[in-house]
Amino acid sequence: MATLFRVEILTSEKRVRTTEVVSLTAPGSEGMLGVLAHHAPLITALVPGPLILTQDDGRREVYAISGGFLEVGGNRAVVLADALERPQEIDLPRARAAEERARRRLQSREPGIDVRRAEAALRRALSRQQISARWADRRETDFEAEAECPT
Repeated sequence: MATLFRVEILTSEKRVRTTEVVSLTAPGSEGMLGVLAHHAPLITALVPGPLILTQDDGRREVYAISGGFLEVGGNRAVVLADALERPQEIDLPRARAAEERARRRLQSREPGIDVRRAEAALRRALSRQQISARWADRRETDFEAEAECPT
C-alpha cells in the first residue's frame, strides 16, 4: 500500500475537500509539479490548469483551478484556490464567451486596456475549456490510464 498524505483544498468561500491521497499534481508557476508523501516543504503559486488528486485505489479527482497557492510541509498539502470547479461543472458557453472577450480586448489595442488582466482571463478561459473537453464526460475510473502530468 502506498504512503498517503493529507490534502486540504480551500477557496475564500469554503473548504472544498479534505482527504488522504497518494499524489497531488498541480499547475505550478514553473510548470506541472507532483507531490508525494513526505515531500520537501515548499510554497508555490498556482496557475490555471488541472489539479489532480490520486487516491490509493488509483482513482483520480480532477479540478479546474484558476490560480492560487500550494503549501507543502509536514506530510500535508494545502491548496488555496482563487476558484475551483469539477470538469462536469464547467459552463462551456461562459468559458467560450470569456475567451472571446479576452481576445477582443487584446486585439483592440485601445489605451487603458489592462493587458496582463486580459491575458490572465484568456489563460483561465482556455484552461477551463481544455479541462472540460478532456475530463468532463469521464468516470473517475477512466483516469487510471492517464499520464500523471497532463499537457
